[in-house]
Amino acid sequence: MTKFKIILIIALLVTSVSCDVLKQATELTSFVKCKFRLHTIENLKLAGVNIQEKKSMSDLNFLDAAKLTAALSSNKLPMSFVLNIQVQNPNQNQAAMNRLDWQLFIDDTEITQGVLSQRLEIPANETGTLPLLLTFDLKEVFKKESGNSLLNLVFNLVGAGNEPSHISLKAKPTIMVGTREIVYPGYITINNEFNSY
Repeated sequence: MTKFKIILIIALLVTSVSCDVLKQATELTSFVKCKFRLHTIENLKLAGVNIQEKKSMSDLNFLDAAKLTAALSSNKLPMSFVLNIQVQNPNQNQAAMNRLDWQLFIDDTEITQGVLSQRLEIPANETGTLPLLLTFDLKEVFKKESGNSLLNLVFNLVGAGNEPSHISLKAKPTIMVGTREIVYPGYITINNEFNSY
């Protein structure tokens, strides 16, 4: 192989690596310029009871009502749901991230936090969904609240309560640029209210 061919191959490799690095940096810039919305809550479970389609305690069968009553009188009230975040990319470039550190707030109280280690890509001028699985102990978070207040909060989340519950998510995206992680320096705040309409 001639010296010229070796230089040409090295130049091509450097150029392709530089293009990849630039593309990845652009993807993060596009991601933070996206429009975010807390879209839906799915598969909401309280103490193992699926209450997604329920409007009140009277909609539960006897066994599920007994489970919730027992959980309310105990020291633990595990809750889980999938929070779907709608991500709209109005940019001319693909938006992407490799990891998302997040904090969830309900009615200005921090509920839980976590990390989503999953690459998300939203093509230019398209909308995608980012699902977050959230699990936490509702009684631990709202120690001073009564059982009825906790149930009211839960039914607000499925759209059956009388007063809206304000949900806020603070998110910090990260993208791999070459072999380095580039962390967005601030938080993206995403807000919504969930109530009955």
